Formats: sequence, structure tokens, C-alpha cells
Amino acid sequence: MSADPVELELSSAAGRWVLAAAVLGSAIAAIDSTVVGIALPAIGRNFSLPVSSLQWVVTSYLVSLAGLLLVGGALGDRYGRRRIFVIGVTWFAVSSLLCALAPDVDALIAGRALQGVGAAMLTPGSLAILQASFRPDDRPRAIGAWSGLGGVATAVGPFAGGILISAVSWRLIFLINLPLAVAVVVLATRHVPETRDPDAAGPVDVLGAVLVTVGLVGLAGALIEAPGVGWSSASVMAMLVVAVVAFGAFLVAERRQRHPMLPLDLFRSLQFTATNAVTFVVYAALGGALFLLPVQLQQVSHYTPLEAGTSLLPLTAVMLALSARSGALAARIGPRLQMAVGPVVVGVGMVLLRLIGLSGDYVTEVLPGVVVLALGLAITVAPLTSTALSSAPVEHAGVASAFNNDVARAGGLVAVALLPALSGLSGDSYLHPAHFTAGFRHAVVVAGAAAACGGILAALSVRNPSPALRARSQGRARAPMCCPLEATPLGQATQVAARRS
Repeated sequence: MSADPVELELSSAAGRWVLAAAVLGSAIAAIDSTVVGIALPAIGRNFSLPVSSLQWVVTSYLVSLAGLLLVGGALGDRYGRRRIFVIGVTWFAVSSLLCALAPDVDALIAGRALQGVGAAMLTPGSLAILQASFRPDDRPRAIGAWSGLGGVATAVGPFAGGILISAVSWRLIFLINLPLAVAVVVLATRHVPETRDPDAAGPVDVLGAVLVTVGLVGLAGALIEAPGVGWSSASVMAMLVVAVVAFGAFLVAERRQRHPMLPLDLFRSLQFTATNAVTFVVYAALGGALFLLPVQLQQVSHYTPLEAGTSLLPLTAVMLALSARSGALAARIGPRLQMAVGPVVVGVGMVLLRLIGLSGDYVTEVLPGVVVLALGLAITVAPLTSTALSSAPVEHAGVASAFNNDVARAGGLVAVALLPALSGLSGDSYLHPAHFTAGFRHAVVVAGAAAACGGILAALSVRNPSPALRARSQGRARAPMCCPLEATPLGQATQVAARRS
């Protein structure tokens, strides 16, 4: 196993094969996360599910992914990036088969949780492989190609998923992962060189991963179940206690570990802490709104799964077109203005989604909110991600990036669990158009207000670095992130913005 970067040329045949394996591997997880949102109404009708079960279909994946992501990166560094990447792809494929064959919702939720485990292994590996395999001069171009091709794959995902759901069944969106996974494994084993981090030392922080995962499960469970059984019920109180104890034990364990999953010294930087707080708020708003939007379009406005999927394409298109410019602007003037204004624009876009009603006219009801939301994200995401990276010490840049991605996922997880309850959506309310529309309109206003609060928080707490620090952070922002953001249907588009900054 090589300890040093292989330093391939991107223009070489070997380099193109490595890029193809990395792109296709990360695209499997990214496409799956976008398509599941489109499939939720069909899954709900198939199993006659309440809203809480649909929430678990999404959050079970996010819990295991967020809890194990840092461990997945550490495993690759220590035991071989290609090895862990291939194991992750294989794991994801097997769990996808379990999802496709699920006889009931409990089996589907379990399969989704296992998918998250596989994604936690494969997603850090896809970028780490590029960083370790290409020579320094070619790495930015390799990462740019990875981002652009991944963005195209994600744009196609909801479209293709809508066709499969409409023509055959929601189960096919999971089965389609199998041939893709086989192709990735063949490419990786034949063409991707094995590398590891020679400086990776000490045991992998499994205890930290277990504690944070248990905490996320307890928190998500309490938020999802409370509307049905009451906040004072014994089960909800028990889950909240488990969450508090687990998160507290995580902090204690990380402080005592010689090689912690998350070095707590990072939070001595106000810039780092504030940026991640903004990330949590903005992605919570985004995750909650985009969990409900496909249901509103299909169950109320009578869009087909294909129409619902293609209706969101402007999000990806706008971000692909503007994210590079947004990143360049932030590099010149500093991130504060964009991080303050962008979330407010995101909030306005979410509020405009209130226009969606029974007719669901795309041009007058759907498109305005989608376009404004996309503009807000294009303004926000590049400076947000690069600031999270640049505000940490150089030796912790990878951990800082991974933590920022985890915070985004955690925000989406909490919002998916909490926002429906705040909006009066529970039980089979998604089967009653008038009731669901009222709840949806309330939800997007709450989400929009939360996003705007993220902008206010940024204006009050984020500071522009000095010109010298800005120049240095631009170079660091070009380093690969630990993993792509897949917390929402915009995950891959968001990742594109981050990489192009």
C-alpha cells in the first residue's frame, strides 16, 4: 500500500479511469438521496404510512451517515482509501437491494440506515482518492471535473427517478444502484491505486462515532414521535434523556481522547463556531422545506413523480452557473456580505413557495420560489463552506470541512423531524390536500424565517479576514472537502458550489 500520493496526470488514461471511478461512486449516493424525496408519496401510498414513517425513511439514512462520516474518512486514511471506498460502495449496493425488497416500512427504514453506513465509507473516499492520486497541479482540475460531472448526474437523478417511479415502481430507484455499484467496484479495483495517510496514527475514534449516532437517534426519535404521543410521554422523555446523555458523553470522550474524531479546540475560533451555526440554521430550513415540497407537488398539485423531479432542475442549473462567480466574489470582498444576504434571499424563496396550490401552475406558482431559492443558495454556499474551512488551523482543515458537512446533515435531520410537527402535519395528513396545503404554507414560512435568521446571525458574528488571510484561505478552499453534502435534494449542487469556490 502506498503512503505517498501517486501523482497521476489528469490527461492520462490512468487518470481518467480514476476520475471516472470517483465520480460514479459519489454519484450513486448523491442520486439516491435526491430520488428518495421524489419517491416518498409513492412509498407512503404503497405502505399506507403516516407522516412519521416517511420522516424515518429520510432521517434513518441521515443519522447513520452523519454519525459515521468522520469515522469513514479515518478508516480510509489508515487502512487504504480504495479499500474502504470499495467496501462502502458494496455495502451501499447490498443495502439498496434490501430497500428494494423491503416487505414493510420497518425493513425499508433499516435498509436506509444501512445505506447511510455505506455512504459514510464511500463519500469521503471519492475525494480523498482524487487528492492522493493526482499530482498537485492537476488536483484542482480533477476536483472541478468531479464537481461538474457530479452536478450533471444529480440533475439527471430526479428526472430518471421520476420515470422509474411513474413507469414501474419506487423499488426500482434502489435496484438501479446495483449495476452502477458493480461498475464502480470493477473500475476501482482495476484502475484506482491504493493509498493511505502515513501520518494517520492512533485508533479510530469508534466511541465518539457511537455516542454521536446514539444521540442523533434519540433526538430524531423524540422529535418525530412527540406529536403523536405527546412531549410528556415516557418514551419521548426517555429518548430525550438518551440524546442528552449521549451528546454529553461525546463531549467528554472527545476531550479525553488522544486522537479525537472532533478536536474541540476548533471551537475556540469564533469564526468557525459562527459559520457552523449559520450552516446548521440554513440547512435545517432547506432540509425541512425540501422534504415537504415533493409531497406538496404530487399529493396536492397532482404532479407526476417525473414532473416533481424536473421541477427542481433550476436549482442545480442556477448553482452550476453562478457558484464559481459567487466564490470569486467572496474571495475578493470577504464572505460576510454574502453570508448575511444569501440566507435572507433563501428565506424569500421559501416563502414564495406558499404560492403552490391545487393548480400547481409551474410558471406562476413553483418557478418563482425555486429560482429565488437557487439564487440565495448560489450567493451563500460557496463563502459559507470556504469560511468553515479557512477558519480552522491548517492541520485540521479536513476535519473542519467534514464537520461542516456533518452540521449541514444534522440541520436537515432535525428539520425533517421537527418541521412537520410545527406545521400540524402528522398521521395521514399528506393524503388530504387542503390540510396538507395549509401545513405546507406554514412550514415554508417557518423555514424561510429560520433561513433569514441565519443571515442575521452571519451579519452579527462573521468577520472578513485580512487580505493576506483571504489569499491563503483561497488556496486552502481548493483542497478537497472530506465528502459531498447529500443532506438535501440539493446536496450535489451544494457540493459543486463549495468545490468551485
